[in-house]
Amino acid sequence: MIKRVALFVLDSVGVGELPDAGDYGDKGSNTLGNISRAVGGLHMPNLGRLGLGNIIPIEGVPPAKNPAASYGRMAEKSAGKDTTTGHWEITGLILKQPFPVYPNGFPPDFIKSYEEKIGRRVLGNKAASGTVIIEELGAQHMETGYPIVYTSADSVFQVAAHEGIIPLEELYRICAIAREMLVGEHAVGRVIARPFEGKPGSFRRTVNRHDFSLKPVGRTLLDSLTEQGVLVTGVGKITDIFAGQGVANTVTAKGNTSGMEQALQLMKSDLKGLVFTNLVDFDMLYGHRNNPRGYADALEELDRWLPELLNSLKDDDVLIITADHGCDPTTQSTDHSREYVPLLVCGKHIKEGVDLGIRESFADIAATVAEIFGLQFEVGQSFWSQVFKI
Repeated sequence: MIKRVALFVLDSVGVGELPDAGDYGDKGSNTLGNISRAVGGLHMPNLGRLGLGNIIPIEGVPPAKNPAASYGRMAEKSAGKDTTTGHWEITGLILKQPFPVYPNGFPPDFIKSYEEKIGRRVLGNKAASGTVIIEELGAQHMETGYPIVYTSADSVFQVAAHEGIIPLEELYRICAIAREMLVGEHAVGRVIARPFEGKPGSFRRTVNRHDFSLKPVGRTLLDSLTEQGVLVTGVGKITDIFAGQGVANTVTAKGNTSGMEQALQLMKSDLKGLVFTNLVDFDMLYGHRNNPRGYADALEELDRWLPELLNSLKDDDVLIITADHGCDPTTQSTDHSREYVPLLVCGKHIKEGVDLGIRESFADIAATVAEIFGLQFEVGQSFWSQVFKI
């Protein structure tokens, strides 16, 4: 009997354009494949042994003759390509309509109301790269105390502020106000606090980012597990993505290294249920900044750490590794990309080398995890019977 599932989301590690990628401006995107070519090959022997190179061609990661995991890739059925949509679909919630986006900034009347509620004017209100806009407006922000509001191609309302000008508690407060206001037609997926530090010309974002997400607009796997007494533990920004709904236990992690350390300690413990981890740095630090070398280094760090995770697995554990979207750092765009995501499944009771093919939805993970814990879940197609050693 399986008593624990470790579900790792490698934020933005996509494996090739979806058939409708062109509709999203993402023709040619292939986060993992393009990075491997851009850096002259990736050194990831441990993920390679699991079967990562069997999913798509990856320079430096040849297909394994006898993969140690079952493997495949998954298509996103929901409309969109953002973090919230991807994670919600992984847990069985498929969105027919994408979250609203604001390529020209938020409506003036909304911004005026927001300024009135927070008691401050704002700067910016446009679509921009986070690192670029703080360089552009950071000095003015420090002079005036006005927070910087911006968005991107994703459905986000982001508020940047220097920690020495607007303390974190106040930044989080004004972001919470935005979250309360952004409902109905303006119900963006996330409000994100983006604190930074430093001086003009050398600003840098800190690890104190905080996401204020919408509550899921329907039932997820996490709700079903919690109602049946199965403990759901979120590591990293999982709790933020689900606005706390269905997550009983939260473990804070700032970045990949911290997330891996926290998840490993949980796996070494006797904790049962679902351990749901997001590793954010691939997306936040490298994908959005068009930094393929940094992205590659982060992938190789994960690979070096992987044996510790695998050695921590108990006989009644299952490990699932996937992603939530792409963010190809080799393209001109700095935004997410509409891609397939990888699927690797392993454990003592999991068959090795099963080709799970192309799954129609990320929700197949939800259906599978539900079946593992003896629950019925109507969304997605479980692959449990294909991989479970009877």
